[in-house]
Order: sequence, then structure tokens, then C-alpha cells
Amino acid sequence: MLDVGCSRGLFGKSLLAARPELRITGIEVDANAAESAATHYASVIRGCFPDDVPSGATYDCLVFNDVLEHMVDPWTALRGSTSHLADGGVVVASIPNVRYMPVVLRLLLQGRFDYVDFGILDRSHLRFFTRSSIDALVSTTGFVVETIEPINASQRWWAFIAIGPFKDMRYLQFSVVAHPRT
Repeated sequence: MLDVGCSRGLFGKSLLAARPELRITGIEVDANAAESAATHYASVIRGCFPDDVPSGATYDCLVFNDVLEHMVDPWTALRGSTSHLADGGVVVASIPNVRYMPVVLRLLLQGRFDYVDFGILDRSHLRFFTRSSIDALVSTTGFVVETIEPINASQRWWAFIAIGPFKDMRYLQFSVVAHPRT
């Protein structure tokens, strides 16, 4: 598995606790985070995806956990990932949902779209996605979407009024699994 934008490697560390037979490589642009991830992963590439992944390196799974929204061009990154997938390989991603109720209400009622230090409106996010734009991102870059599932549902009172076509507004993120179009 290649964990793209692996940060300090905590995702892989928890995955390895459950599945120690996995071989995980990380790729991370931040030197300090990459050094920390190296204590958990089989190897860590210091650099950017896909440019710094060695030519010919393939993986059964490429993971983009809260990474695509930080990229200037996530479309090119996903297109470039097909050359690093082994036969039968998949891409797995978690992507924040900008249609999350608190974000929409703040925009609608207060006219505010303020960047913050973390979360959906994180200052370092360059792109914003909804369920339909996630589907379009993945589908237009050479992949077939296997699943798009909402994750991290809010338990606040307002979440229970988000029903029907607004149901996705109660979820902080979406998880996507896709395979290359053949």
C-alpha cells in the first residue's frame, strides 16, 4: 500500500496494528512528518505524489486520506496514480464534504466562509468537494467508482433534520473506493 500524504504515519500505524502482514510505504512532502512516519512504515518517500514515486513502483492500494483537497491539481494526481497501481489495485480516499450543514448554514445565514486552522475550511485546503463533485473527480480521471460512502456523521440535533436529498449534509466526509477503468 502507498499512503499518499502520510503525515506522521498514524493511519498506517493503526492499520498495521490490525494487519501486521501489510507492507506500507508512505510519501510525504514535510521532512519532519516523513521522519516520524518512517518509524511505522516499511519505507517513506520524501516528496510529492506522483512525481517522486519511483518509476515502475506499483501498489495494490493507493490511499489518499484527506489529501486530495490539499492538492493544486488532484485530477492530475489521480490520473498519475494509474501507473502506480498493480493489476487489480484500488484507490481509497477520504475527502471532506463542503456541503456539511455547519458550513452551509454559516454561509447561508451569516454570509461567512471563513478559513480556520483545521476541518473542512482548513486554511491549507485548495479544493472543496461534495458527493457529486467527488464522483466527478474520480470518474473523469480514469477510474470507476466502486463506492462512495458518507462517514463521520454528526450527532448534533440538526443532523436529524437533514433527510432526503439533504441527508449528505450531516456527514463530515466521504470515503471512496475506485479501480482503474479498463
